[in-house]
Amino acid sequence: MEQVSSTGRPVQITVTEGYDLKGFKGDTSVTFIRAEFNQVVLGDSAKITVSPEGTAKYNFTCSFEFNPEGGGIALDDLAHKPVFLTVTEVLPKEKKQKEEKTMVLGQAAVDLLPLLEGESSFETMVPLHPVPGSPIEPFRSGVKCSLEVKVFVAEPLLTPAQISGGNLLKVTLEAAYSVPESFLPIGPLQNYMVGMQVPSAGEKDYPIFFKNGTLKLGGEREPVPRPKKWPIPNILAPGANNIPDSFIVGGPYEEEEGELNHPEDREFRNQAECMKKRITWDLESRCYLDPPAVVSFQKRIADCRFWPVEITRVPLVAVPKGKSAKFEKTDDEGQFSFHGVAYVNMVPLLYPGVKKIRGAFHVYPYLDSTVYEKTKCLFSLFRDTGHNLIQNNKVGGINSPVSKPVVSKNLKEDKTVKEKDMEGKPRPGDVQAPSIKSQSSDTPLEMEPSLCNNPEGQQYVEAGTYIVLEIELDKALVPKRMPEELARRVKEMIPPRPPLTRRTGGAQKAVSDYHKQIKNISRAILNEYHNMFGKQVVKTGNDIDSETLEEQKCQLNYELNCSGKYFAFKEQLKHAVVKIVREKYLKTTSFESQEELQKFISELYVFLVDQMHVALNQTMPDDVQGTPPAIYTSSEQLGLFAFEAEVNENYEMATVYYEERLVREPQNLEHWLDYGAFCLLTEDNIKAQECFRKALSLNQNHIQSLLLCGVLAVLMENYEQAEVFFEDATCLEPTNVVAWTLLGLYYEIQNNDIRMEMAFHEASKQLQARVLQAQVTKQKSTGTIEYVEEGGKAESSLGPWGVTNVSSTAALKVEAPTGLGAPLSILDEFLDESSQLQSDSHEPILSVQCQDPATSQKASNIFIKETGSKKEALKSQESSTCLHSTPYSVSQTPTTIFMETIRFLMKVNAVQYVHRVLAHELLCPHGGPSCEYYLVLAQTHLLKKDFAKAEEYLQQAAQMDYLNPNVWGVKGHLYFLSGNHVEAKACYERTISFVVDASEMHFIFLRLGQIYLEEKEYEKAKKTYLQACKRSPSCLTWLGLGIACYRLEELTEAEDALSEANALNNYNAEVWAYLALVCLKAGRQLEAEQAYKYTMKLKLKDENLLAELHMVQETVGFGNPSF
Repeated sequence: MEQVSSTGRPVQITVTEGYDLKGFKGDTSVTFIRAEFNQVVLGDSAKITVSPEGTAKYNFTCSFEFNPEGGGIALDDLAHKPVFLTVTEVLPKEKKQKEEKTMVLGQAAVDLLPLLEGESSFETMVPLHPVPGSPIEPFRSGVKCSLEVKVFVAEPLLTPAQISGGNLLKVTLEAAYSVPESFLPIGPLQNYMVGMQVPSAGEKDYPIFFKNGTLKLGGEREPVPRPKKWPIPNILAPGANNIPDSFIVGGPYEEEEGELNHPEDREFRNQAECMKKRITWDLESRCYLDPPAVVSFQKRIADCRFWPVEITRVPLVAVPKGKSAKFEKTDDEGQFSFHGVAYVNMVPLLYPGVKKIRGAFHVYPYLDSTVYEKTKCLFSLFRDTGHNLIQNNKVGGINSPVSKPVVSKNLKEDKTVKEKDMEGKPRPGDVQAPSIKSQSSDTPLEMEPSLCNNPEGQQYVEAGTYIVLEIELDKALVPKRMPEELARRVKEMIPPRPPLTRRTGGAQKAVSDYHKQIKNISRAILNEYHNMFGKQVVKTGNDIDSETLEEQKCQLNYELNCSGKYFAFKEQLKHAVVKIVREKYLKTTSFESQEELQKFISELYVFLVDQMHVALNQTMPDDVQGTPPAIYTSSEQLGLFAFEAEVNENYEMATVYYEERLVREPQNLEHWLDYGAFCLLTEDNIKAQECFRKALSLNQNHIQSLLLCGVLAVLMENYEQAEVFFEDATCLEPTNVVAWTLLGLYYEIQNNDIRMEMAFHEASKQLQARVLQAQVTKQKSTGTIEYVEEGGKAESSLGPWGVTNVSSTAALKVEAPTGLGAPLSILDEFLDESSQLQSDSHEPILSVQCQDPATSQKASNIFIKETGSKKEALKSQESSTCLHSTPYSVSQTPTTIFMETIRFLMKVNAVQYVHRVLAHELLCPHGGPSCEYYLVLAQTHLLKKDFAKAEEYLQQAAQMDYLNPNVWGVKGHLYFLSGNHVEAKACYERTISFVVDASEMHFIFLRLGQIYLEEKEYEKAKKTYLQACKRSPSCLTWLGLGIACYRLEELTEAEDALSEANALNNYNAEVWAYLALVCLKAGRQLEAEQAYKYTMKLKLKDENLLAELHMVQETVGFGNPSF
């Protein structure tokens, strides 16, 4: 049928059959169906006799017109109003009875929601809910009466534009808990109501009302899951109140979006929802939003983050009228009381992919000034429409019980109540709430004198009243990119590397490898025998009897087994044997029988023994006593050497070590990340980006690589790519705190306040969950679980973006060239007002400008752009979840999402990005100036060689945590770099005296040993360098030990240490110089001349050492061939 504006489109409802029906007068009863929609009777079916099996073929069709243009049924009506089908039995006439008597059996509700999803027809089997006393109540287990219903329209009611751009809003009001004690179930009846406004595309907003709440005493928790109910009055069957397949399921408090979702609220909520009085509604109201209304809805949330949800109560008075008692309004009924308001933060609905918010929201007294300040709303649903709302305030609505079967003649009674009031939705033409105006105006409009005091509303605050509300959309307002799309875009930007070609080896190579392993193991066993019985063999020579040999063999076997070396030899040989099995015998599958396995093992054993003899016969005595193999440095050692060179500002040598690691293991992405971090330190961002992208190409699911690619993209202002990297990281690992925090910082750069808040909130949520899980694990291990401390405070303090935890500091690198990063003058100014920010941290005020022209082009990547809206967003987020920290015996610093991110960024030398996070840490309620915060600040100033500022911040850190070894370690580095070796020595000695080590003990030992050498305290230097060699040996540690031993005239020990240093790095001129000195003192001319030759070839820079070397050469008379 063609749609025209003057005529509507019919919606046909057909009831084909009924099943499992049973009447009052036996199995063969006569029934008919009455269909109603929008409180209008659509028609009655013919009277059908129910078969003995309980089946009735009605084939009844009725319809109503969908005509929104003509002021008739609109999409909004289809959203929240079902079609009611009432099955009525026609009783047989008795004697002298003029009219037939009917009795209602049950009622069914048909949800028309599929029509709003673009369907033109659908079939459904709806349950027939019995009225009280009806014979169709379940008479057999598992048998329920039902009706088969078909709904049909000639063409879809929604256009493709409406389907794609429209949305469906569902608002569920569950209950109000911990209501004031003055709410009593006895006395005058009260109508408890809640209302909120929904913006539309026009000039006016539509109010949603939830009425007739049920006041309950405490004693038990509301069951979950429990069904949601229709906001429709006069439903005959109690079961028909329930919306099909729609339930309140609850959930953990921590996953809610409201105000009472922190661990310290758990006890109060458990008590309120179990023991205290509450008002229950369990109603779901739906509202269809066409595309213009969706735009208006989204804009309203962006303009007003908090929406008011009002609550009140109105008395009901019973007044006799005619033959029955009705509840009518009296003169004193027009006064509503206990007017309160809850502020619902709607911003999460603007987060990508979010379709639902559910939470508990505090109820506050309704005061015009406060409501306008928070919501910019000048209009009260209950006060400004109070007369129209209350004049039809009657009982008999949603929750009114039906005490007996209802006769059909009563179906149309109680129709005097206005539809808008009873159903919570206005009809076209009725009085509607004006839209919220003057939202962009800086000056409030003139308002009527409001209540300066609301003593009744104040009782909500005293009682701790809160409402549990759920707001759900059918489609997210802001779509979220799918993980597949993000992975595809990452793959397009960084194609994965092709796998390496498989190395093939034949049977000959497998046997050769087996021979090689046999030789290596035989040498190791001979060395073990020599260590155990070498002296005995020297004494006896070759005259060893067989008994002695057998005894030595037993002792050797015992030693190999006890020490674990026998097992190590087997493991060493296993791979070679596996290769022989696969390459020579081509066995790659399981054996079919045990006999076949034993036969193969026997054959393999014979072959392996024969080949062992071949290998042993090839091993000559010279092979056993041959030259030792070259010392192989592992990747970990190369990493340490590179780090040493990096800290000592020898970037050329550091580059050599990093590149050698890459040549050895080009498929190890950790090596690429380390090299990229080094390039960040040297401000070579292009090469750093290349390294991070190569690491990501090796594994496109590696979170750290994704984050670092995102950081480099931000630093190089490739913002679109940065968003893809960060979003992909959060999709791959949704529990990663650093990923969410970096995503939030990116959104801050883009001035996207809502998404920034979303990312920070999610990071905080994940951090809280991680700490709580750690606490539960710790408590289980100790056998005690305690959630609450004395005074009702939770064990741990969980803030909006952080949790209180034991202090732990990141590894600190303090040496770097000057010129890195941006000036920290802004952060320095913050510290002057730190006390004020700590005492009033819920109102952050931040104004930042770039002062250095040299870094002005990077200002957007370094400094915070804090607008008024951002400050308001931070204020609301922080003030709503402000908590206290718990004490700790030594030190207790808050762990925040920003400090977690700072540790990650400092580890990879992303100092430019750290500046932004430091400012957030300063403003965070549970962040701010802490010991670790000052340590990071000191490190950033050390990178700039700004020793004065670094010392100032280290003094602050020491005042906050005097026993933190990292404070004294960094302090020692500060004095060492500034040339004050006396103070550096004192700080280093204090650091190594602590029971707990500092983060970087390696450089503390190196520098303390160097100071000891300068002050000629050679014994202390020797001891210090020995400790360093035991912990992490390197060329520098062995060199320091060798120097100390040489100065102590311990030439043998000095030569051994210097040889170790030379083996690890034979390009160190200082090592060759000291080797030359040792050889000169020992009188070995050839070695002295060779060492001196390499010393000069490598260009020794220490003039004093070179002068000493020449003096010793002149003294002994050799060592310099140029004489």
